Amino acid sequence: MDLELDGNVALCTAATSGLGLASATALAREGAHVAVCGRTASRLDDAREQLEATGDGEVLAVAADITDRDNVEAFVEETVEELGGLDHVVTSAGGPSSGDFLSTTERDWYEAYDILVMSAVWTTRFAYPHLRDSEAGTVVNITSRSVREVIDDLVLSNSVRRAVIGLMKTQAREFAPEVRVNAVVPGAHETPRIEELIEDAVERGEYDSYEQGRGEWSDAPLDRIGNPRECGDVVAFLSSARASYVTGTALPIDGGTMRS
Repeated sequence: MDLELDGNVALCTAATSGLGLASATALAREGAHVAVCGRTASRLDDAREQLEATGDGEVLAVAADITDRDNVEAFVEETVEELGGLDHVVTSAGGPSSGDFLSTTERDWYEAYDILVMSAVWTTRFAYPHLRDSEAGTVVNITSRSVREVIDDLVLSNSVRRAVIGLMKTQAREFAPEVRVNAVVPGAHETPRIEELIEDAVERGEYDSYEQGRGEWSDAPLDRIGNPRECGDVVAFLSSARASYVTGTALPIDGGTMRS
């Protein structure tokens, strides 16, 4: 299936690892020029090398903090200038700290809001004029199954991520028909974030070992944790002309874990 992404320009935030990088890789594999950002130089270098080895398109890797409005604006403008336009945006963000409600501070809440919500607000606000002028403009927000079903000890993710779905639904109506806006709702995938959550649970004594924790995370009917590429491929599909009548949708990628 030709996704008709060859030569398109895609911008992916916080995409030097995990599902963000998997999405950027999927877009590069389909021939898109890809811009990614991150805060760590070594990860940026590794991501650039991976993307350059994946496809024939140009790759731009920019040091940027997605919780800084000016950084986000500069990232969008550099992408447009260096790659010649902007057709697709994928918003990704590292998960906020784990913990229950009583252990979180006010600062934790504000930081989680900037990481998860304001980063998507700023990215789409600055990208919109360029997406509107594209013949293929799309936005895909990477969220979490916590927007549908709460996950123990992830009160910040459970609460704050839901705002991204409200933002997506609103933008899908306001940006139509020029720009389509969707979200993906991943379950457990084998990413550094999942490894961190399992290790935290081991430290709290919830699991005896990492292996036990990993087994507990793979409670999907498909009986395994997802491969990040599987999520990235869905993001590329939603960005493509093959999904041209899909907007305002939050699509689960969870192996059937969620019951709702």
